[in-house]
Amino acid sequence: MATPAAHTAHKTRNLTRFVPRWGEMGLMVFAPALLAVGMGTIDLAGGGQWETASTRLPVVALLVLWATSLLLARFAPLADQLLLPIIATLMGVSLLLMHALRPQLLDRQVLWMALSWGVAIGIVLAPIDIRRLLRRYRYTWATLGLVLVGLTFIFGRYPGGPGPRLWLGFGNWYFQPSELLKLLLIAFLASYLDEYRELLAQDSWKLGPWRLWPLPYLVPLGVMSGFALLLVIWQRDLGMAMLFLGVFLAMLYVASNRGSYIVMGLVIFVAGAWVVYHAFGHVRERFDIWLNPWATPSDEGYQVIQGLIALAAGGLLGQGLGYGASSYIPAVHTDYVFAAWVEMTGLAGGMGLIGLLLLFVVRGFHIAQTARLPYDRLLATGLATLFALQTLVILGGNLKLLPLTGVTLPFVSYGGSSLLICGLAAGLLLRLSARDPAGRW
Repeated sequence: MATPAAHTAHKTRNLTRFVPRWGEMGLMVFAPALLAVGMGTIDLAGGGQWETASTRLPVVALLVLWATSLLLARFAPLADQLLLPIIATLMGVSLLLMHALRPQLLDRQVLWMALSWGVAIGIVLAPIDIRRLLRRYRYTWATLGLVLVGLTFIFGRYPGGPGPRLWLGFGNWYFQPSELLKLLLIAFLASYLDEYRELLAQDSWKLGPWRLWPLPYLVPLGVMSGFALLLVIWQRDLGMAMLFLGVFLAMLYVASNRGSYIVMGLVIFVAGAWVVYHAFGHVRERFDIWLNPWATPSDEGYQVIQGLIALAAGGLLGQGLGYGASSYIPAVHTDYVFAAWVEMTGLAGGMGLIGLLLLFVVRGFHIAQTARLPYDRLLATGLATLFALQTLVILGGNLKLLPLTGVTLPFVSYGGSSLLICGLAAGLLLRLSARDPAGRW
């Protein structure tokens, strides 16, 4: 009978064999097929002919997807086989929406998606020790993110003209530093919590009958995370602030297994929301619009009302790709892509899109659950929680369950910064899942 060590050695030798990932390659056919049929349908719906690009783009996409799968089969055979097909399908939905709603942005969206895909695969196949870089220089990465966000107070710009100065511009290209700050803070939290997780799980001192948290070890976390929250709140980027707090609490709970941290975080959130509501007029205005958009149907409430009309017009099966009036919704390609998709494909298409996003989150938490090392578990938890909260916030805003924020729908909304950071996060998840039997990555 083979010993565990012999079994591990045998499994390691088998990793050197080239075995195509047939399941992944089969699933990857769906995205190009959806893209081909959808783009052709949109061309015909516009009264024109089936454009050559509507055939060429899906064919190129299929070749790229299959080449990627073969590359992973050779160099990262244990990488998760569901993440990339899910991402490809979400990107296909995004391209269909751009083709129907904002055709002038289609080429740029294709370029950003190609870069995002390349970043994800590059992270998986990079020959460097990414864990060592993230853990050893955790304060450097977090400080870099904070400095970049701080620069927006001086050099910040808004691509559409007057508006919140959340972007740094380089010619006609813009980057939103707060998107990068999300990942850098997750890397910082994973490293710090991994080092002090045992101490954070204990009661360090007492105050009468109460056992209190180990405050000396929470101070660095609070300072770094609190400073990041203050920056994004001062920038009026409240959606990002909600994501930071949610990810912080989820990772803190996983590290310590103490529900009291969650209670503490919720109390801080409620108190902070009350203060922000009374301190910032734009927050109060957005909250009031959420409660009653019909008070200003042709002004501030117009976007919310049009989004609700689009959702209602979709019905069960939708009006069809290329049909409907969702193109008149302001910022439909960023804030209201879900409402536009539901109008075209109905409740069935909306549930399908939610299912894809949910499956991505489930795979992320599965990678966290099966991680061999605490740091890997914390990092994967933070990334999966980020995707989950980001999806929840934007869907809640479209459905009028939450006030609308500037958060984008992962891999679906238009935006270069969002796509690149989503690609980077997906690459880290894939790399975590691609570990060898010894747990290295």
